[in-house]
Amino acid sequence: MTQQLSAQDLRVHRVAQDDPLAAPLLAELAVEYSSRYGRSAGEMHASLRDYPATEFAPPHGALLVVTRDSEPVAGGAFQRYDAETAELKRIWTAREHRRQGLGLFVLAQLEAEIERRGYRRIYLTTGPRQPEAVGLYLAAGYTALYDPAVPAEQLGKHPFEKRLPAVTDALGASA
Repeated sequence: MTQQLSAQDLRVHRVAQDDPLAAPLLAELAVEYSSRYGRSAGEMHASLRDYPATEFAPPHGALLVVTRDSEPVAGGAFQRYDAETAELKRIWTAREHRRQGLGLFVLAQLEAEIERRGYRRIYLTTGPRQPEAVGLYLAAGYTALYDPAVPAEQLGKHPFEKRLPAVTDALGASA
């Protein structure tokens, strides 16, 4: 039976890449990527762990883990892409907790944090063998920056973007 999403049951943690709460995220992503792209889970895990942790640290980035009853169930990260753009990375939902709206919840949490940091645009790429991710980003209002008529394997990475609302001051002028 699938548990329904209730935000009151969820807690969002801002963690470092080596925090124990992030361990399930990295481990499951490694297995997922390995099964889809052919490298061993160990190689994938090493590449995820070896990625510079400072990229997902304030002031330019963050790594969020969502827990339910103290169990990590979803998460994601962002890093600085350029002065006005944050890049989403490592969007993850635990296999046994999928199809409950957690992916959209994580995106909303990341987008709010990105907006608080002053970014105006969000960019991301997902792989050609991740149709669920493509569906998630389209459902969350991201714009595909590729021709969907091109077969996924020919296209390679699938880039997306989302523009954030402009910040306005008390007089209504754009900041």
